[in-house]
Amino acid sequence: MMTDSIGTTPRAGASHSFRSLPLLLLRLRAYLALIFLVVLFSLVAPSFLSSRNLVIVAEQVAVFAILGIGMTFVILASGIDLSVGSIAGLSAMITGYLISEGLRLPFVDVAVFAHVVLVCAAALAIGTLVGMINGWFITRLRVTPFIMTLGMLYVARGAAQLVSDGATYGDLSGQAALNNEGFLLLGTGRLLSVPIPIWLMVALALVAIYVTRRTVFGRQVFAVGGNERAAELSGVRVNRIKIGTYAISGFCAALAGLIIASRLGAANPAIATSYELNAIAVVVLGGASLFGGVGTIGGTLVGAFVLGVLSNGMVLVGISDFWQTVITGAVIVLAVVVDQLQRRVEKSMSERRARQA
Repeated sequence: MMTDSIGTTPRAGASHSFRSLPLLLLRLRAYLALIFLVVLFSLVAPSFLSSRNLVIVAEQVAVFAILGIGMTFVILASGIDLSVGSIAGLSAMITGYLISEGLRLPFVDVAVFAHVVLVCAAALAIGTLVGMINGWFITRLRVTPFIMTLGMLYVARGAAQLVSDGATYGDLSGQAALNNEGFLLLGTGRLLSVPIPIWLMVALALVAIYVTRRTVFGRQVFAVGGNERAAELSGVRVNRIKIGTYAISGFCAALAGLIIASRLGAANPAIATSYELNAIAVVVLGGASLFGGVGTIGGTLVGAFVLGVLSNGMVLVGISDFWQTVITGAVIVLAVVVDQLQRRVEKSMSERRARQA
């Protein structure tokens, strides 16, 4: 009897480990994809691993990562936000307006020019407000997230065009006499030889990781995405949590818009067009589930680097822009397919364990 027990236990453990291996590989898909792309492009493009190119990749990734961090909160709570690109464009145009024309006071022909810090704060506040409006309509009026944020995509983009009647603010360097210089440092400045957008990405990621892992709000976001009804019965204020996630998404989108405008030194109503698709892509590539309740900030960062490395590597190799678009789209579709496969594998394993119990 004892011999039989000793003989069967290792086989059961080995079988369980074998069944868990595919699931482990699926969960680590973003990390494996990043390693594969880095090795591939380092072999076919010798300049890929140069310090200069790696910094360029990180700078390109920063904007998508910041957008993705905000999108992660929304998707974790089982939502979607298609308006982040337009919010980024709106924040950029508001910044351009305040720096170039100032805030014109009603009834008097006077323009007030604020310090660049106040200008950025105003743009971030408006982005956050737009996100909260999305959340309010979705929770209070029960508008489907897809429809609500799709509508806001057009509203925010139209508002961005109305700010300047479709014109571009071509010089955001400011003037010393108006005390509004320094905006360009946000996108082009360096701290300890590292571009400021990278510092912003790292700082925002660390804060987001802390919020999702260590705070009540973070745990409630996962609870709402996992089972909204159960979370509500447990005392979670579901509506507040959802509005909070959309507010975070709006803030991150506005910050991304500021970085883009600062890097360009100009503000155009078309800034960040279709960036919402990239934001969703990096979240899905990072292992988050579009059904909610599953995902990590770290995974989103890896997903952003997968997209950034892929884009940069294709440029170095000399792949045409048209094929780059096709390949990027195929990778996104593959990521969604793998996400569905992971869910099926997890469900199958869960049912098998239930039968064995």
